[in-house]
Amino acid sequence: MQGFDACFNDLPDYILKCTAQIWEGRDIAALHWHYGDDLRVRTPAGISRGNAAGIANTMATLCEFPDRELLGEDVIWTGNASDGFLSSHRILSNATHRGGWFGDATAKRVTFRTIADTFCHANRVWDEWLIRDNAAIVCQIGGSPKQAAQAQIDRGDLSMPLTPETDEVGPYTGSGNTDPWGSRHADGLRAIMSADFGTIPKIYDRACHMSAPGGQESHGWAALDAFWLGLRSAFPDAVFRIDHQIGRMDPMLPPRSAVRWSLTGHHSGFGRYGAPSGASVHVMGVSHVEFGPRGIRRDVTLFDDIAIWKQILLHTTPPATG
Repeated sequence: MQGFDACFNDLPDYILKCTAQIWEGRDIAALHWHYGDDLRVRTPAGISRGNAAGIANTMATLCEFPDRELLGEDVIWTGNASDGFLSSHRILSNATHRGGWFGDATAKRVTFRTIADTFCHANRVWDEWLIRDNAAIVCQIGGSPKQAAQAQIDRGDLSMPLTPETDEVGPYTGSGNTDPWGSRHADGLRAIMSADFGTIPKIYDRACHMSAPGGQESHGWAALDAFWLGLRSAFPDAVFRIDHQIGRMDPMLPPRSAVRWSLTGHHSGFGRYGAPSGASVHVMGVSHVEFGPRGIRRDVTLFDDIAIWKQILLHTTPPATG
């Protein structure tokens, strides 16, 4: 790990140790050296820049979920110490909701996933793409993604979520690696998003386990078909794009892939988001999969239902002007 502190054995070790140090170890000040000075963090809700924003966001999240436990399920990565690494870190969090961005304290226990794609070089993070399953949180504390999006608008937050037009180019401009497992995963997503839902039994194990937004857990081809069809049918004219892909083979682990993708178009069909609204919508998504002898045996896909509903609601019920 040339250019990194000697306490880190490899990139996954760096990612896991730094995450634990900052969040569970409460060493938020470590972000001064862990984050680059002009770091861009892209989420479905928008972009934040710089260390100060990162520290403020971390403190706000810990204030709302002070006992948050972050369990690193996997780090799928590519790159080298000389040019830098891109890691896709999948986290399962357990926490108690004590009030904040998600509303008044409910004291309810919540479990939710996050996937963070980070560009790491010389012991620091310089670029980031972060997707948290916010819908899982609101569903567990007694709301819905649509209600949460409306609550943001009602309290005066009229900012539009991230779109290709508002995105910014940062120091990392790579597209991942050419490992065949990543290519196999990306090709399968392209087929599904081209409305070839018959490809699902061809690429997925019949007993595949899927974790989907909203904290939904399901098994089998029928559940996979319902999920992907529900998403795609809501945005039938949307352009699907593979933004980044990584495939990996590591000792004692199955072949894995991390693909960050997007859908950009209009809410012009029935599906996951109800009656068509005509709203322009950008979906920022990421999928981690594990392969077995009969195809993909596990799929963890995340996007932010709240950010999507907000785009729809801002179009259908624009704020009144005085």
